[in-house]
Amino acid sequence: MERLSAFVLRRRRLVTLLAVCAFLAGLAATPFAIQRLSEEYAHPGMSAFDANQEIVRLYGNGGYQRPFVPVVVLPGGMRAEEHREVIGRAFAAVAAELPEARVVSYADTGDARLVGADGRTTFGLVFPGTYSDGSPPGGGLGETPDESPVIIAAMAPVLPEGSTVHVTGLDALAPSVDAGGVDVPAKIGIGAVAAVVVLFAVFRSALALVPLLISVLAVSVSFIVILLLTLVTTVHDVALTTMPLLGLGIAIDYSLLLVARWREEQARGHRGDEAVHRAMRGAGRAVLFSGAAVAIGLVTMVVLPVPFLRSLGLAGMVIAAVSVAVTLTVLPVLLALAGRRPEHGPARPGDALPAAPPGTTGAPGTTGGSGTAGTPYHREARAGRAWSAWARGVVRLRVPAALVSGGLLVALTVTAFGVDLGLPESADLRTSGPGHEGLAALRRAGVPAGSLTPFDVLVTGDPARAVERIRAVEGVSAVLAPRNPSWRRGGTAVVTVLPVAESGSDAGQETVARVRRAVPGTVRVGGGAAQSMDFREHAYGAFPWMLALIALATFVMLARAFRSLLLPLKAIVLNLLSLGAVIGAMVLLWQSGWGTRELLGIQPTGSIGEFVPLTIFAFLYGLSMDYEVFILARMREEYDRSGDTAHAVVEGVGRTGRLVTSAALILFVSFAALAMTPELDVKVFASGLALGVLLDATLIRGVLVPAAVAMMGPWNWWLPGWAARLLRVEPSPLRADAPHGP
Repeated sequence: MERLSAFVLRRRRLVTLLAVCAFLAGLAATPFAIQRLSEEYAHPGMSAFDANQEIVRLYGNGGYQRPFVPVVVLPGGMRAEEHREVIGRAFAAVAAELPEARVVSYADTGDARLVGADGRTTFGLVFPGTYSDGSPPGGGLGETPDESPVIIAAMAPVLPEGSTVHVTGLDALAPSVDAGGVDVPAKIGIGAVAAVVVLFAVFRSALALVPLLISVLAVSVSFIVILLLTLVTTVHDVALTTMPLLGLGIAIDYSLLLVARWREEQARGHRGDEAVHRAMRGAGRAVLFSGAAVAIGLVTMVVLPVPFLRSLGLAGMVIAAVSVAVTLTVLPVLLALAGRRPEHGPARPGDALPAAPPGTTGAPGTTGGSGTAGTPYHREARAGRAWSAWARGVVRLRVPAALVSGGLLVALTVTAFGVDLGLPESADLRTSGPGHEGLAALRRAGVPAGSLTPFDVLVTGDPARAVERIRAVEGVSAVLAPRNPSWRRGGTAVVTVLPVAESGSDAGQETVARVRRAVPGTVRVGGGAAQSMDFREHAYGAFPWMLALIALATFVMLARAFRSLLLPLKAIVLNLLSLGAVIGAMVLLWQSGWGTRELLGIQPTGSIGEFVPLTIFAFLYGLSMDYEVFILARMREEYDRSGDTAHAVVEGVGRTGRLVTSAALILFVSFAALAMTPELDVKVFASGLALGVLLDATLIRGVLVPAAVAMMGPWNWWLPGWAARLLRVEPSPLRADAPHGP
């Protein structure tokens, strides 16, 4: 790292010029990169996705689209079978108002399963296709335009006097969501304001702007890389949301660590370029290894055959790599410049601070002078008092601290095993409003709940044989295949299957699987449930193997960084425990609804999006490893200096506690701001990241890490000769802890 800083500082004018040019080029590249981003949530290679795409292409509706379910309740004494023609006219009026829609009812099919047990309640399905506002089929739950008013306005005048019409369905029952979308600039602005406030609290000087400047440069340069990537692969527009927010946190993390170490070296009396070199030697390696940890975690998403998840991973890897590069090249130049212009009085490179008066000496073990009480860096010469006191308390009570914090995390991890990745069910959605009134009418009439979640099947040729087979499948309530152009095109037919159980339930998914096994090869099963099942099989099927490879790569990297066998193993175990605890907290928040309304102002849906655990793992694995590397690197440095584990823990936490907390606070506010977005999927994802950062910075890094290191004693630092030769580093023999002298 010192050679890199020397190389950069010898060419400081060139580095400055290149940084300015890169920033301007990034600003110019950003609009072009945004234009080339894809908005398609594709799942290539998954049979249900391909079937859904073909259905939408041929028919303009259905597939993954959730239908609206109009429920008609005729006046007392009237029966649906006696007023079939009137019911047909009412649903025909809907088709006239929504010309792109595919509409089916009891009038089209004569299927008695579309009539309730009371004889006067009947329902139909409306797949609107292109919505009345021009939106295409699909969209997240509750984010699609509400066609209920259009449907009711079309049907009510045609039906007999005294009839009631309700429109239900998963979207009609979903928690209300503002369709305004994610206000990316506003969320980034909130994160930036939080960063400025926290950084000024940390540095109490104009240096607070330096990490923010580095993050702005890193994000700008990252858009150049994203633009280049769009020339060779598809990049989804999720990168536009995640990359700036992630960059705001990661780049500030790295620069915060280096700036703080530079101030510490200044306090020890090192000035000018020498302070930069020493800061790079101490913190530069931690920044480099932290960037590698982030990249390793995001590999999980890059290798998945899901373009939008791959784009999330690529965006994260790009911003991490660029943040490391900018921090290790541009930041040393800025610090060298700041070293020439100290905050209190001028100084020249190589100048030493005045000798400290009695009682105000620098940190133990420092060389080259010590900071005085009058210098702006005096408080940097010592570890933070509050964090050092906290660390001493944890070391003293290490066993109960580990048991309490570890027990809580284990309990949350056990809760995570109850995670539901399926589609939401009606019982977990709205319990009042027009959509619920329609659902209640169906329930009173004995209509199976699965009627809300039908799925389409695409048949090549005559569908009669396929319909016969599907009707015989256990768990199927009805099979709808009207003979009209809306259902038969281009040598194909679309068949809609109504299961008894909702598709989001285990029983509903088993019905989908049985239908798949029952139909011949010319029949392709689509629908949201089948696509969700395919995604989980593709994304999570090989996840244990992927996790093992990531853990192995992380172990090797950290073993080299810390020259230890146990520290990287502990880091991986605690990281996985942290991630399990986050998923457990998500289960409590979004499935069980503990505080969801109070914290986020929204009703929980009883399930977690299928992509959420995977994306949370990929992002938090690297981010939490950042903090682990920061803390353990400093502990290793202090142990090498003193030979005392307890002292290394106290000094390591005392030196890094404020930095880790500040960095985590910036990320927490950024993700919490993103969680305030109206889009439900983004809200769930961002709240998970915010919870993860909070848990990691408090229970894990603040309690469990120092307690575990203190408990393992000298074994933390052991690296036998054979392992050192394999890793190509110096061995670290086992030695007894020595009390730290004065």
